Amino acid sequence: MTKYHFVGIKGSGMSSLAQILYDMHEEVQGSDVEKRFFTQEALEKKGIPILPFDANNIREDMTVIWGNAFPADHVEVAKARELGVPIYRYHDFLGRFAKRFTSVAVTGTHGKTGTTGMLAHVFSAFRPTTYLIGDGTGVGKENSEYFIFEACEYRRNFLAYEPDYCLITNIDYDHADYYKNLEDYVSAFQELANQVKKALIVCGDDARLRDLKADVPVTYYGFGEANDFTAKNIRSTDHGTVFDVYHAGDFYGQYRIPLYGNHNVLNALGVIAFCHSQGMPADLLKERLMTFKGVNRRFSEKRHGSQVLIDDYAHHPTEIKATIQAARSKYPDKQIVAIFQPHTYSRTLAFLDQFADSLQQADAVFLCDIFGSAREHEGKLTIDDLLVKIPGARRMDEANVGVLKDYPDSVLLFMGAGDIQKYQTAYEKL
Repeated sequence: MTKYHFVGIKGSGMSSLAQILYDMHEEVQGSDVEKRFFTQEALEKKGIPILPFDANNIREDMTVIWGNAFPADHVEVAKARELGVPIYRYHDFLGRFAKRFTSVAVTGTHGKTGTTGMLAHVFSAFRPTTYLIGDGTGVGKENSEYFIFEACEYRRNFLAYEPDYCLITNIDYDHADYYKNLEDYVSAFQELANQVKKALIVCGDDARLRDLKADVPVTYYGFGEANDFTAKNIRSTDHGTVFDVYHAGDFYGQYRIPLYGNHNVLNALGVIAFCHSQGMPADLLKERLMTFKGVNRRFSEKRHGSQVLIDDYAHHPTEIKATIQAARSKYPDKQIVAIFQPHTYSRTLAFLDQFADSLQQADAVFLCDIFGSAREHEGKLTIDDLLVKIPGARRMDEANVGVLKDYPDSVLLFMGAGDIQKYQTAYEKL
């Protein structure tokens, strides 16, 4: 049994990986800041110790896994180097770990967490599967044949992986603090495609994915006729979305998911395409898709009187549009109120006009101060630069959340990748 210490164990991927190793009967502990994050609940349920940062946490009999958010001069990282213990960045450890299994990486600018969660839920009913989802969910099974995991493109971290299979949802420019331009961003996905060993499953409606060169077979899915797997006759019901699937032009069956929005139909198509390639029976595939409830912080709903409160991780203009569209599909008779907290100054600056356009799809808009990242310096940009671009938009802070009471029988969409949840919590306490 190996002893693992996680530097930054509350990170969404780090928390998931810690749970996997714990499930595999390794000894696991970690450290982090005192602030509470939703990811720590699962760690606490398993009794995994969460300590304050301290050089004395590191001992000579440990292997240290170091979260990507923390610098090389962090006290625990420095102590690990001083003691000469094995130390790995999160993505480097994950790349080594994945080699134990038939590995399936799920990536893309948008939808990778939802798709990873859906694929893990569906496929694990067919074959023993270990999985890591970027919402803080990790499940380790000692007899696993497959490892399904979310692969993040930030700083090209996913190039630490050489997966057997790779499912890519889309390519849409992001992480402007690291990637120089769209061409640079696309090149990272091309590099990953070059490292895939057995097959690629990609959304063929995305022109950038169509342009990827690959030395392995590629399966395309989407709404367009030119795809290998196509969805048609899409309709919303009281219990989710129903659609017909065609494979190579032939009817493959009618499928149901308890989710809304075209982006979720695309995610399901990608899952169907991969599961079909591995010989999973269509009846079992249908049954599992119907029971997938979603992942943490992705369209997570609560009801308060006539209002529906939705917590969602949407932090890019494309994701905001998709979330608003999903809300309209599920609640066509309700007013949609967007409460948005931009995540990082660099992303807000890069997509200022696009954020304004996507938020105007809502009926009312409230904006919270920009949530800066630890990896950037605060710039001159403020939330007012976005506010002036959206007619009728208003500022929101924890003191004035009570104004949301003025929107009865509405959907309140709390969107963002920072600490947007504190605004929802403040409203719920009123």
